Amino acid sequence: MKASDLITPRDGGLWCEAGRFHIDPGRAVDKAIVTHAHGDHCRPGSHALLASHETAFIARTRYGQSAFKQVQELGYHEPVKVGDVTVTLVPAGHVLGSSQVVIEAGGVRAVISGDYKRRADPTCRPFEVVECDLFVTEATFGLPVFTHPPVEGEIQRLLASVERNPERTHAVGAYALGKAQRLIAELRRAGYDRPIWMHGGLVGLCNAYRELGVPLGALKNATASKSKDLRGKIVLAPPGALNDRWARRLPDMLPVAASGWMRVRQRAKQRGAELALVISDHADWPELCQTIKDTQAEEVWVTHGSEDGLIHWCQTEGIRAQALRLVGRSEEAE
Repeated sequence: MKASDLITPRDGGLWCEAGRFHIDPGRAVDKAIVTHAHGDHCRPGSHALLASHETAFIARTRYGQSAFKQVQELGYHEPVKVGDVTVTLVPAGHVLGSSQVVIEAGGVRAVISGDYKRRADPTCRPFEVVECDLFVTEATFGLPVFTHPPVEGEIQRLLASVERNPERTHAVGAYALGKAQRLIAELRRAGYDRPIWMHGGLVGLCNAYRELGVPLGALKNATASKSKDLRGKIVLAPPGALNDRWARRLPDMLPVAASGWMRVRQRAKQRGAELALVISDHADWPELCQTIKDTQAEEVWVTHGSEDGLIHWCQTEGIRAQALRLVGRSEEAE
């Protein structure tokens, strides 16, 4: 058996015939194993869901308690037999609960990494390398131009701006799952102990993180507060809200964007960001290349992002590589 016999592209994700399950399917299916709870990887409506404890909890929070008829929670490094294969979940470092799906049978191993990053993140378990025969990797930032700076320096840029502009409201566009909570935790780690204000759409997932044991400090609901109370404060909101009527209530707003795409000036301009922070929950180019080397995989499948660039690099390294070109993948938590 070859590792490539274990999985095949299907329904916007991957299909394991020997186990009769999908991984990160693009639609509701009978049995889905999901790497994390972002909407482009976890689709509500599947009959059976298998995921890490944290991902299962967050999925119910996001999509409702009845979004999946059956839910099986699996701890990291706890192998389980599914059909004719063994499945193990290993931390991916992307967001809380994110996992790599390790599939083994017939002496071969395939690893579906989902979305991942190699940087330290106070809100989730760090990425762990799994040596394998076939490695499925994302390529969101799969070009050499993308080298993310240390997050500590970007947080200091935000705090320095707050100090320089004490009368302005720093409104930070942050995705509801993962990015918002990471920014809060990084601000706390940098010594910022004042209350952080949130758009109402972020409250539920921040509460879920707290229930799962991630400390976030004092948080307040900006949506339910008076405009004058937000002057000079740090406010987190979904990126789209900063261009919506909701943002009009923020006094003298200084728009901030936090994303790996802020390395590209045109992207920052499109976001209307006065302050662009290069903070990403995905691996940058050096980390993608190093991870592929670390896995010692003989074959690599590349999903959403700059697939061609990473495939070319793999080929120069003597590694077989191909693009999956899965549809429906987004830049959520970029």
